[in-house]
Amino acid sequence: MDDRARVLLKTLIERYIADGQPVGSRTLSRASGLELSAATIRNVMADLEDLGLIASPHTSAGRIPTARGYRLFVDTMLTARHADGSAELEQRFRSELSAMEPQKVIVNAARLLSNLSHFVGVVMSPRRDAAFRHIEFLRLSEQRILVILVDASGDVQNRIIVSTHPYTQSQLTEAANYLNAHCSGLSFEQMAAQLRGEVENLRGEIVALMQAAVSAASEAAAEQSEQLVISGQQQLLKIDDLSSDLASLRRLFDLFEQKSLLLRLLESSDRSEGVRIYIGGESEVVPFEELSVITAPYEVDGRVVGTLGVIGPTRMPYERMIRIVDITAKLVGNTLSQR
Repeated sequence: MDDRARVLLKTLIERYIADGQPVGSRTLSRASGLELSAATIRNVMADLEDLGLIASPHTSAGRIPTARGYRLFVDTMLTARHADGSAELEQRFRSELSAMEPQKVIVNAARLLSNLSHFVGVVMSPRRDAAFRHIEFLRLSEQRILVILVDASGDVQNRIIVSTHPYTQSQLTEAANYLNAHCSGLSFEQMAAQLRGEVENLRGEIVALMQAAVSAASEAAAEQSEQLVISGQQQLLKIDDLSSDLASLRRLFDLFEQKSLLLRLLESSDRSEGVRIYIGGESEVVPFEELSVITAPYEVDGRVVGTLGVIGPTRMPYERMIRIVDITAKLVGNTLSQR
């Protein structure tokens, strides 16, 4: 593809992103700055269509970009610029994300991503170390026992378990001492496996108590692990490219409801450096031709612990979205590192 074709393709994509209307030869002639006849432009457009970079809707003589065209545009025609409101953007994030508990930072980051992009903001909560460090039991009544759990990160969780056996406080202390001596540093799955192997060496009622405690600990860890915060799904209803197809909208909202597919996408993204862009179904995890996903990992104390991003139509202002996602990832990481 020669320079003339590249200029016309870039102009067409920028015009379509801005206006949402198929771009005709006359518009390209004016907007590109090239002194070309309408016939020459039509010939170049035909060549670009043959390459699969643009398409011609049945209802218009103009052309629109394809996912392949957007990919070429993003990979070779965008120039990263730190100006154009980036300072104001950073200041807004700093003011709204500071002085918050970690989970509030995550929730607010998703909301800000949605508000600033006018699309959907997604943030994966920091992964937590589910290894067990310490446990204590406190007898509340004959059948109600308070379990105090400390994980490898130092976080404390309290759970109440109900037992059919009336344990004494000395029995509870015996069970806690065993778990602390033999299971500290293990994952909850490893703890359960070890208890199964020690059944013959422990009294039956103590085994039952320990198994109930491990189950409660596992549930506590699951509640705290890799939760996905999504904000702004309703923004998609305002986008003509998406809202005109009710079947596609239902599929999209099913995606947000399940969350598991999005988690897989974000988990795969945090193994890369910097911003990643998935255009029009390029991701097997989110195979929607109408969507693009822009993600970036964020770090806490120099270690990648999660990923965040924006989900919107393929017709999105990529340069601005990349800047929003990149800045947010850096500021979320910096904010959480200060906790």
